[in-house]
Amino acid sequence: MLQIDDVVVSFDVLREKFLCNLDACKGECCIEGDAGAPVEFEEIEKLEEVLPVIWDELSPEARAVIDAQGVVYTDEEGDLVTSIVNNKDCVFTCYDEKGCCYCAIEKAYREGKTDFYKPVSCHLYPIRIGDYGPYKAVNYHRWDVCKAAVFLGQKEDVPVYKFLKEPLIRKFGEDWYAELELAAEEMKKQGMI
Repeated sequence: MLQIDDVVVSFDVLREKFLCNLDACKGECCIEGDAGAPVEFEEIEKLEEVLPVIWDELSPEARAVIDAQGVVYTDEEGDLVTSIVNNKDCVFTCYDEKGCCYCAIEKAYREGKTDFYKPVSCHLYPIRIGDYGPYKAVNYHRWDVCKAAVFLGQKEDVPVYKFLKEPLIRKFGEDWYAELELAAEEMKKQGMI
């Protein structure tokens, strides 16, 4: 583990390779799992604010879930997560004509309709952030639905932390990320990763 300020980073984040391959997975990470995506408390307001912008993109089933329980719920482990449809699909998931999933919030962001990208946990995937009192833990999450991303990352030699530079800066700041890069380069020189 590597510590930068109050954040502990797993060596897997530096060592493992990852590069999303939507052509292969079709965005399966948005529609599989036993709960919605983790949401930070401060993000609930942003999710509610973006609803009128994306409402027409959402399925009738997703709109019904949001009307009944809101944009988030507390899962079995006590975590705030995005509401889900059919016991698996995130309510913000939509599909294109090829059957590929996309996030309605991210689409609106890319079209300049909102300043909210999407929940930071989604932006950070395959990294998951753990909260351990005074420390945050940055861990690499392995999931079978991302096999194609692992293969592509290996082929293109893209470490997880480089693939996720933008969301890591969003979460921890530019100075923190610069320290992470320096530490990774030093560890690489020493053959540690």
